[in-house]
Amino acid sequence: MKNRRTFIKKSSLFLAATVLPYSGIYSFGPTKKLGVALLGLGNYATNQLAPALQETQHIELRGIVTGSPNKIPTWKRKYGIKDANVYSYENMDSLADNNDIDVVYIVTPTFLHSKYAVMAANTGKHVFCEKPMAMTTAECQDIIDACNQNKVKLAIGYRMQHEKNTKQIIEWAKTKPYGPIQTIDTAAGFRIGNQGGWRLDGAKGGGAIYDMGVYPLNAARYSTGLEPLSVIARHENKRPELFQNGANEITYFDLEFPQGMKADCLVTYNKGYNHLKIKCTSGGYELSPFQSYTSVNGTTRDGRILSPCNCNQQAIQMDNDALSIINNEPMLVPGEEGKRDIRIVEAIFESAKNGSKKMQL
Repeated sequence: MKNRRTFIKKSSLFLAATVLPYSGIYSFGPTKKLGVALLGLGNYATNQLAPALQETQHIELRGIVTGSPNKIPTWKRKYGIKDANVYSYENMDSLADNNDIDVVYIVTPTFLHSKYAVMAANTGKHVFCEKPMAMTTAECQDIIDACNQNKVKLAIGYRMQHEKNTKQIIEWAKTKPYGPIQTIDTAAGFRIGNQGGWRLDGAKGGGAIYDMGVYPLNAARYSTGLEPLSVIARHENKRPELFQNGANEITYFDLEFPQGMKADCLVTYNKGYNHLKIKCTSGGYELSPFQSYTSVNGTTRDGRILSPCNCNQQAIQMDNDALSIINNEPMLVPGEEGKRDIRIVEAIFESAKNGSKKMQL
C-alpha cells in the first residue's frame, strides 16, 4: 500500500514538472514551507525546536507524534496543530497518507532514535534525527539504509555546523591562516543532578559521553577536517550512586590525527566546561563557549574577535536542511557524519573498558 501511494505521489509530481515551465518547478522554494512533525515532545522539542520553528522561513511545525496524550491539548492550542496531524507512536505509519507533513524530526532519547527514524522513513517522509544519531554504528546504518530505500533525505541535528563562527573554524581547517594545526583542547559539560531522567541511564543513551560527547568529538573532527587515527579513553564516576547501566559521569579521550595532530577532549556531567581551543604553528584561535545555544564567540591569537550572531541556531539548522530538500541538494550534516562519531564513541568505550588501551580507528 505504501509503495502504491509513493508511486502515485511521485508520478503526480513528475507530471506536474513536465507541464510547468522550468522556473515554475522550483518557484515554490521561497514561498511554500515544508511541514514538519516533531516526534517526541520532551524538553528539547518543547523549549528549543518548537519555538525555533516560529522563526523559520522554509519549514513550519504542522504535526506531532507523542506517547503522552496529556501534552496534546497544549500543543494544539499553542501551535494551531490540526487533529489530523496528531499521531501516537502506534499509528504513525498513517503519516504516509498525510500531505501536510514532509519531514519527521526524531527528538526522543537516543536509544529510540533508530526505531522511530526507520519508521518515519518507511512512511516516505524525510527524516531529521537529533544527535547523537543512535546507540551503535549498526543502528546508524539501519537509519541510513531505510532513508536510502525510501528515497528520502536524512539530516542529523548537529546545529553547531550551521553556526557562523563554527563555520569559520571549519573553513580555517582548510585554509590554515595560522599555519598547520598542532593541538586541540576541547571540553563540554555541566553538573547534572538526580533529576536527569534518562540521561542517567546508560541503556537509554545516558551518560556524559553519549549525551554530550559528540560536542567535543565532532568539534575535534570539524576543526581539523580530518578523521582520527586512534583514541585512548578513560571514564571516571565521582558519584557512582547517580548513574545506572554503565552510564559514565566523566570521560577523558585523546584523539590522534594524521600529520601529528592531537586532540585532548573531555566531556562531563560533573562540572561546567565549554571551550574549543586550536593551537597552530603560527598562532591559533578558540571559541568559548563553543556549543551554547547563544553567544558562541571567540578570539584569535592576533586579536581578531569572532562575535556571536543574534540568531536562533535551531531555526538556521532547520531552514538549511529544509532548503536542501526543496532544492534536492546534499544535507550539510548527513547520516554518514553521525555514524562516524558513533564509531568513535564505540572505540572510546572499548578503550576505557580495556584499561585505556589505544584503539585504532
